Amino acid sequence: MLRKFKISIDGQEYLVEMEEIGGTPTPVAPVTQAVEQPAAPASEEKTESQPAVNQASAGADAMAAPMPGTVIKILVAPGDQVVENQPLLVLEAMKMENEIVADRSGQVSEIFVERNQSVNAGDALITIK
Repeated sequence: MLRKFKISIDGQEYLVEMEEIGGTPTPVAPVTQAVEQPAAPASEEKTESQPAVNQASAGADAMAAPMPGTVIKILVAPGDQVVENQPLLVLEAMKMENEIVADRSGQVSEIFVERNQSVNAGDALITIK
């Protein structure tokens, strides 16, 4: 699958195309659940302040985070119409701001992340229908 990213370095913007190679992509929900379950003991789950994301509702059609990082801006809201390659959110990874763009045109049906939330590669970000 070919993905496009807009990267800003020292005020200069670059459009980068990356092709995902090797293997088949794994569904979002099983990857996230496998990582989260062993990480937190049952006693800590109730006191956790991070927003709960229903990964089961994310489904396989949700756009997944291409890399681990922190969501620093959300540029759309549920119900917004978007076009292919339109910036949806900004993900900070390794002190670089990466715009995550729409992989297709449609309507934003659900956003699974919040501003300042940390995500892992493969976590559900947004669903476009």
